[in-house]
Amino acid sequence: MKSTLLVIALLFSAFSCNVLDVEPQNSIPADEAFKDKAGIERGIFGAYSTLQYFGYYGRTYGIFSDLAADNLAQPIDGTASEYREVDNNNILPENGSVAGIWSACYDGINVANNVIEKVPAMSDMSAEEKNRALGELYFIRALDHFNALNYFGAVPIKITPTIGVDDLNVPRNSVDQVYAQIISDLTFAAEHLPASTSQKIRATKYAAVGLLARVYLYKKDYAMAADMAGKVISEGGYTLLDDYAAIFDGDGSAETIFEVDFTTLDRNRIAEYNFPKTLNGRREVEPTQSVLDAYEIGDERYNASIAFDAALAYPIKYDDLSTGADNFIVIRLGEMYLIRAEAEARNNGDIGMIKDDIDEIRLRANLSETSASTYPALLLQIEKDRRIELAFEGHRWFDLVRTGRAIEVLPNVNSTNQTLFPIPSSELQTNTNSGMTQNPGY
Repeated sequence: MKSTLLVIALLFSAFSCNVLDVEPQNSIPADEAFKDKAGIERGIFGAYSTLQYFGYYGRTYGIFSDLAADNLAQPIDGTASEYREVDNNNILPENGSVAGIWSACYDGINVANNVIEKVPAMSDMSAEEKNRALGELYFIRALDHFNALNYFGAVPIKITPTIGVDDLNVPRNSVDQVYAQIISDLTFAAEHLPASTSQKIRATKYAAVGLLARVYLYKKDYAMAADMAGKVISEGGYTLLDDYAAIFDGDGSAETIFEVDFTTLDRNRIAEYNFPKTLNGRREVEPTQSVLDAYEIGDERYNASIAFDAALAYPIKYDDLSTGADNFIVIRLGEMYLIRAEAEARNNGDIGMIKDDIDEIRLRANLSETSASTYPALLLQIEKDRRIELAFEGHRWFDLVRTGRAIEVLPNVNSTNQTLFPIPSSELQTNTNSGMTQNPGY
C-alpha cells in the first residue's frame, strides 16, 4: 500500500493506546469518506495499512516473539531498554513497545469496524462485492484479535466502531470468547473471498483458511487444525519452493499465502534493528548461540536465515536495510505442513503421514528424513523444525507458550505469569472498566 493510504487509517484512529481509539477532531466524517464503492475500497486499504505500523509487522511484533523466546537476544551494546525487558522476560507495564503492539492491533480493529459498518448501505455494490469487502475486513479484524490474544491473553472483543468519547470503558472477554469471534470472522472470510495464488497482500480464501489452521492449532482443536492445513496444502495451489532462500529473495513467492506490503514509501525497520552497526544497522537484537547450535549440519536454511559480519551473527530474512521495502510474510505453505503434522501427532494420527509432512520440510532443507517414530519424539522434532523453519518470522514465543514448554525451555521464565505480556499501563489508566484488569504478576 502507498503511504497515502495511511490517511484512511487515520480517519478513525487517534493512535492512542486505549483499546477504543477515538476519531480525531480533524478527520473526515465517516459519512463523507464512504459514499460509494470507491470509498469502501480506500477504507479497506486503510485497514491493511495499519498492519504496517512499526509497533506491528513493521518491526516490533515479529521481533518480540523471537526475543522473548530463545531465538534472539539483545547484545550488550543494545540501547533499547524496552527490548532488554523483553529479552529478560521481565516486562514493565509501562513498556512503550509492548503498548505499541496493543495499540496497533486495536487501531486496525477500529479502522476495520468503521468500514464494516458502512458496507451494507453502499447502493453501488452488489451482494457479492459487499461480502468480498466484508471478508477482507473480517480477516484483518480476526488477525488483529488473534495477535492481541497471543501476547496478552484475554482481551476485549471489538466488533463495532468507536467514534467520539462514548463507551470507552470495556472489559476483557474470555479467551474462549475471543477465539469464537476470530473463528466466526475467518469462516465468513473463507466463504466469501476468492481463491487466488497471485494475490499476496490482500486476504484471499486460503489466507483465511491458513489462518484458521493456525488459530485451531493454538486453540488445541487439532482435528480442525489438521483439516484446515490440509485444505491449504491440497486445494490452495501454493508451491513449496525447492530453494528455501528463494522464499525471501523477493516479494510474493509461490510459497507465500499472505504478506504485509511494504514499499520505499511505507517501509519496515526490521533490518535496521537486526543488522550490525558496521553495516549501518542498530543491532538491537542478535541470534542466540542456542539457535545457531540448533541448525543441523548441511541445513540450507542456515545461510538463508543468518549472516555474519566478522564474528557477529545477524538475521537476514528481511534484509532491505536501505529502503525497508521487503514484505513481511505472515502465512506461508511451509507452516501448513508443520501445523498438520503437529495436529495429527497430538491427535494420535497416522505416524507415517506425520513423518511425511515433517520430511517435506526437512528434505527441502537438504536434511535427512526424521528418525522419530513415537508421538512424543515426533512432537519434539516438530518443535525443533518449527523453530528453524520459521526462525525470525515471529512464531517461537507463541509456540513455547501454547505448548506449555516456555518454563522448561527458557531460563528467564519461571512462572506462568511471565507467559503473557502485561496489559499496557496506558490502557489501564484510560479504560476504567472494572473488567479491564492487569495480567497476574504485573
